[in-house]
Amino acid sequence: MNKVIIGFGACVLLLLGGCSATGASEEEEQNNEETQESREAEQSGQAAQADAAPEPAEQEQTKKENTEAAEQGQEIEPPAVNEEGVLKNPSALDTLVNREYRLPADYVPEDLTVPDVRFPYEENVPKRQVRKPAADALEALFSGAEEDGLYLFAVSGYRSYDRQESIFAANAEEDGVEAANQYSAQAGESEHQSGLAMDVSSQSADFALTNAFGETPEGKWLKEHAHEYGFVIRYPKGKTDITGYQYEPWHLRYVGKELAATLHDTNQTLEEYYGTAE
Repeated sequence: MNKVIIGFGACVLLLLGGCSATGASEEEEQNNEETQESREAEQSGQAAQADAAPEPAEQEQTKKENTEAAEQGQEIEPPAVNEEGVLKNPSALDTLVNREYRLPADYVPEDLTVPDVRFPYEENVPKRQVRKPAADALEALFSGAEEDGLYLFAVSGYRSYDRQESIFAANAEEDGVEAANQYSAQAGESEHQSGLAMDVSSQSADFALTNAFGETPEGKWLKEHAHEYGFVIRYPKGKTDITGYQYEPWHLRYVGKELAATLHDTNQTLEEYYGTAE
């Protein structure tokens, strides 16, 4: 799919994903992302790999066992963490990332790449990236939407541990830690660091990351079809008490087609699937 850049006179809203108006410098973009992320949201390591990560075949066996257990209504084993709550295998595609299951501070996915999809900005910044499996699936998802006459835009993907730390610090300074925790992840607790998440929007939503996106044709299409491409809307409506985050119809998380179908069909979040929800 060819990239298409849409020009527009009004400044694009800067929201959770850190979207900036075309032409802004990377430094300006980062500053705007940190200061405006909180306001818009209000409105709507590998250090742990001392324990060797499972080999791919081992990961596939675990996924198979989890699928069989889910089909039989059995409890699914959650991802392994060390005594500090840091994931032992952060690269697993079906991993759980939240406040209790954190990514290592020095974890950087080895297969980050820029998907061939539309972005509402021209800057070549890290947030264009996702991991290769997610990139391939995202390209297919965008093509599927386009076949139905809908045009999605990728807004914000990968963020490093340090970048997330900076964003949360700015949000906490603006609104306080307790309020910031409702819409912004602390460093190590963000799915964006995993390289498996991408925030998306549409021209009909002014390329913004707000609840209103969920009511657009593109947002409704995602809710119905994202799982067909291996994605889930990670923070669905009515699940804030379980996920710990406000409803985010724009936040897509890649988990693979099999697990995505299971979560969609059972109306579960990853926390519910792994039995970690309180």
